[in-house]
Amino acid sequence: MRRIDHDTEQYKDYARGRALDERQLRTWISAFEAVLPERRPLAGLDVGSGTGRFTPALASAFGPVTGIEPAVRMRETAQAHAPHPGVRYLAGSAEDMPVPSGSADYALMFLSWHHVQDKPGAVRELDRVLRPGGRLLLRANFSDHHPGPWWLEHFPRGLEVDASLFQPLHEVIAMFTSAGWRVADFGTVTEPSSGTRGDMLERLRLRTLSFFAQLTPDELEAGFRRLEEAVAADPGAPAPDFPEPLLTLERR
Repeated sequence: MRRIDHDTEQYKDYARGRALDERQLRTWISAFEAVLPERRPLAGLDVGSGTGRFTPALASAFGPVTGIEPAVRMRETAQAHAPHPGVRYLAGSAEDMPVPSGSADYALMFLSWHHVQDKPGAVRELDRVLRPGGRLLLRANFSDHHPGPWWLEHFPRGLEVDASLFQPLHEVIAMFTSAGWRVADFGTVTEPSSGTRGDMLERLRLRTLSFFAQLTPDELEAGFRRLEEAVAADPGAPAPDFPEPLLTLERR
């Protein structure tokens, strides 16, 4: 995977390209609520918080949240556009979080695990910052449990390239269980569509997905040409929903 520097790439369009509407946020918050303790408040970490698309909603639902994000530009965007009295954003990464040991009840990593360079180091750091019984909500794609969104098939090597960005599920589980964690839950969450195929095409043109950084210019040109032709046939058709994996791990 080509590493993406979000301080020079994607940050300008990330919030718009990856925005969630209220229905989508409610769907995810309900899924998180189902695997978290019932007591409130809960102290949370949003690890790889980006532009803060989840952080305020987590704080409103569960209690104070610290967003951990290495990219300065992404944090600046979050602080400007996603403020919340129960949220603070700090510079850090999954491998190095500037928070006290045992200070969090849960951590969310939403499509950020594949960006982590030192995954064993991240497992150790998550073990440090979570309390015993704390939970990691890992919304990640896995090479053997891949949602395969409808638009991907239009890009040369689309499914192959996208799957190559992610580990297989058993490998991720083994990393945590060998460090003493246990699997609390694994399932899928069907996120409601954010609009029509035409709407989705406009968002994809912003290229805020890691997938696009892995393609050659020729592959990008060919893929978008094919996708535009396919969407032009019925741009108002609803973009399909698809199930997305959510792995919940518990620190012993």
